[in-house]
Amino acid sequence: MAALADSAETRHPGWPATLGPLRIPAGVVAVRPVRLRDAGEWSRVRLRDREHLEEWEPTGIGPWADRNAFWSWPSQWAALRGLARRGQCLPFTITVDGKFAGQITVGNVIRAALRSAWVGYWVSSEIVRGGVATAAVALVTDHAFDVAGLHRLEATVRPENNASIRVLTKAGYRQEGLFERYLDVAGAWRDHLCFAVTKEETGDGLVSRLVASGRADLA
Repeated sequence: MAALADSAETRHPGWPATLGPLRIPAGVVAVRPVRLRDAGEWSRVRLRDREHLEEWEPTGIGPWADRNAFWSWPSQWAALRGLARRGQCLPFTITVDGKFAGQITVGNVIRAALRSAWVGYWVSSEIVRGGVATAAVALVTDHAFDVAGLHRLEATVRPENNASIRVLTKAGYRQEGLFERYLDVAGAWRDHLCFAVTKEETGDGLVSRLVASGRADLA
């Protein structure tokens, strides 16, 4: 019986899945699994938005243009899908009005008594102020606490990243503390604020809160 229980714990019940849609000022937001055919739009947006994204993301190996080229997506997609199938992450694409708009990932999923993970996201610079990231975070958080069976999610953000801090606070996350020299970002070890939320704090769900507050409607 113990072996069967351990085996069940390695499966992720929350992926693949399609979440939403939600209607917000920027359009109709939905979240779906990453796809191989996302390569073209993923690369186009990432290359165009280098200035918008690079200062907030972990330092990578090699030039930005190479890491975000069309031909680099298949290996990233395969790695994300492999982790998802092993129950270690939930990798999603964010869409607005059916078009590629960014990514959101629940990563480092730990089961057993902890049942926690982190959430990370980015969205196109064209829609960064339209409530898209907040809607995506709410959708994914509710999904993680419901179907995926997790208990706690956390997100780390540089203190200078006011836009991302607003996303997390609007979605319903609370600030827990400061991680000093936490992550290598843009070529240096950067402090990060830790935001988190647990299942008990979400009540009827973060999506329900957005709808009740008038920030979103069920589409």
